[in-house]
Amino acid sequence: MKERFCKALESNNLAEMRKIPKGDLHNHLPRGGNKKYIEEWAGVKIPECPKFKDLDEMNQWNAQYIKPLFQGRLGYEKRLEAAFMQAKLDGVELLHMSVSIGEEAFYDQSIEDLVKALKRIHQAVAPDVTFVPEIAFLSYIPIDEINEKLDQYFAQDYFQSLDMFGDEFAVPSFKKVYRKAKDKGLLLKAHVGEFGSAELVKEAVEELELDQVQHGIAAASSQSIMNWLCDHKIQLNICPTSNVVLCRAADYNVHPIRKLYDNGIRVTVNTDDMIIFDQSVSEEFFNLYHAGVFNPAELNEIRENAL
Repeated sequence: MKERFCKALESNNLAEMRKIPKGDLHNHLPRGGNKKYIEEWAGVKIPECPKFKDLDEMNQWNAQYIKPLFQGRLGYEKRLEAAFMQAKLDGVELLHMSVSIGEEAFYDQSIEDLVKALKRIHQAVAPDVTFVPEIAFLSYIPIDEINEKLDQYFAQDYFQSLDMFGDEFAVPSFKKVYRKAKDKGLLLKAHVGEFGSAELVKEAVEELELDQVQHGIAAASSQSIMNWLCDHKIQLNICPTSNVVLCRAADYNVHPIRKLYDNGIRVTVNTDDMIIFDQSVSEEFFNLYHAGVFNPAELNEIRENAL
């Protein structure tokens, strides 16, 4: 498979690249879908996204161009279909995709019915994709509400991973939440080091006992913290185009993923919000290759990391 992967890169053969097994470990369900699939269903052309100065600006753009296309349960399930279709079309054999607390509202607050929909659409669209369902929560939600909802999600005995996003500096507040998830055997992740500092990445890993970090690119600014992440075998699930579009990196050729890799940190390449950024895992490999960031053998190692 390594030889096939390298040949696809060197010959700039995207169609062949899409046939090669890969993982997507950082993917948000409502925004993780195939853009063309949605455009054909909705009968619209979604514009190419510009660069955003921050998440608020991105969310405003999303509210203008994406959200109006998806109304009610039907719209939500089209998002689901598009996400599984994207994985299928891009050769994603291992998909970690997050469902945010609150999405049960599309099913009259029934988490059981939400899970039934996830199972049904997964099997209908992409049964060969290994799906790791992930619970995500926004750090701005009151912690009592998060705890109550998590108990209901855990009761489904379905979700295998936990992620937090929003205010990176809220990390210490959620130590007990993560301890509960760890006791349930879930894989522990959190969004940190996207906008925050290297020190915050280390604090989050220590306080929440994380297995993996979503983004984590700020760690590249500290040699000691890169050494610590390497020593503790903490994986960073990085989304290059997301980082470029959100101005966390000026361009692919100066993205900190190279520095993190050179310091022995295990990294993966992922999509984040596919329907917005419109760059598949396969295309991310080409982006990094054409920018001269990695050679084919190194990118194949990164591909294998995710699997």
